[in-house]
Amino acid sequence: MGSKRQLVWFRTDLRCEDNTALHHAAQRGPVIGVVFWTPQQWRQHGHGDNKLAFWQRGVEVLSKHLDSLNIPLKIISAEHFDALPAQLLELAQALNCEAVHFNDEYGLNERRRDRQVSEQLHQNDLSVHRYTDQVAFTPGELLTGDGRYYSVFTPFYKSWLKNIGANQLQQFDAPKVQTAPDNVAGDTIPESDTSNAVISADEWPAGEEAAQDRLARFLQKRAHHYENGRDFPAMTATSGLSAWLALGMISWRQCINAAAARNGGHLGDGDSNLQSWISEIIWREFYQHVLVGFPRVNCYQPFQEHTKALVWRDSDEDFQRWCDGNTGYPLVDAAMRQLTTTGWMHNRLRMVTAMFLSKHLLIDWRRGEAFFLQHLVDGELGANNGGWQWAASTGTDASPYFRIFNPTTQSRRFDPEGIFIAEFVPELANVAAKKRHAPDAATCKQTGYPVPMVDHRVARQRALDAFKALS
Repeated sequence: MGSKRQLVWFRTDLRCEDNTALHHAAQRGPVIGVVFWTPQQWRQHGHGDNKLAFWQRGVEVLSKHLDSLNIPLKIISAEHFDALPAQLLELAQALNCEAVHFNDEYGLNERRRDRQVSEQLHQNDLSVHRYTDQVAFTPGELLTGDGRYYSVFTPFYKSWLKNIGANQLQQFDAPKVQTAPDNVAGDTIPESDTSNAVISADEWPAGEEAAQDRLARFLQKRAHHYENGRDFPAMTATSGLSAWLALGMISWRQCINAAAARNGGHLGDGDSNLQSWISEIIWREFYQHVLVGFPRVNCYQPFQEHTKALVWRDSDEDFQRWCDGNTGYPLVDAAMRQLTTTGWMHNRLRMVTAMFLSKHLLIDWRRGEAFFLQHLVDGELGANNGGWQWAASTGTDASPYFRIFNPTTQSRRFDPEGIFIAEFVPELANVAAKKRHAPDAATCKQTGYPVPMVDHRVARQRALDAFKALS
């Protein structure tokens, strides 16, 4: 091991185990960590108090773990990314570090920030070491036969499985306890106002230990019923790891290797439940490649460019009813109330509610995308944007415009006993289970639950007409 100090910049990789940048930095010399405290910038990017509160707790847990390894964690507070290049340079020089290490991120603003940081450090004779860690393949490595980025998941997935090897799947242990660097103390974690957060520390314990525990419990039991149970919101059938993955408290490698170990080493075949879950992890990577290959999706533009001409309805009243969970469609309303009261929403319901806003109400998907990001503890640009554009038929793998989920049918199929509806729409808790999916006018009057704000058939036709007008 060398003796020159290494500065590791932690971002959405709040872990010590299997952290590529941290591992390589520790091979070169004593490590000092740094986190940029930029809640203002996060808010500008649309993140709300739930994500910020989880991130803040994640940094606190990371700081303690690093402390046990004698790695001090420095905090640089800044309002915006613009301040980072100069401040990082100043810190690296003050601490006498020879190099800065970090794992790449793929949002457009983050890539610009990292380019500016790298240029500033290079100009001042500091080494910069950047790593592919958040994904298996650096965006641009997996391309179609004619050299383009994939715009459809299935061929991307096949290419991913064909090209994945031991190099990409290799995990790194956390560094060994180092000799504490002289005269360098870790900083106190600042407080940010996250008073609007609805997530609790008990339900959302931050850090890698909590993530590993959740992964182990999922793989032990629920994973083997994943395919059959994943679409039923009243069942606890999914891994629930999205928030930990979004902030890098667990790595995709840890998830996929642990699943493969239970699947005889297989990724793309074997137990169909495990295979299905592994493919969901690969979906996350696909959306990171899309951010790089099609930068317009970072800038509020549709992936399918012809859909820019779509004429959306501009109704604040209808949008607010959707936000509040008062549409008169019980499954939609239960899902929206789950989001606003818990900071999370079941994946099947993300599709149902997104399609309801963009197709039934014909309201611009970007308004819904922003609302989700504002509330989700696991809000992440790639997956959130990709999911919304899929539902609105403007994105990659876009749902064909004529596919419009009937919320009542979805409700009967995926919440047959109305258990989930009863939990989040208490007005209907005492209504007979079969009536919960589409309460009649008398039931609505009796319970105070609203009648449907749109008729499914009429709304469906309106959406079809709007999309047909594009061709």
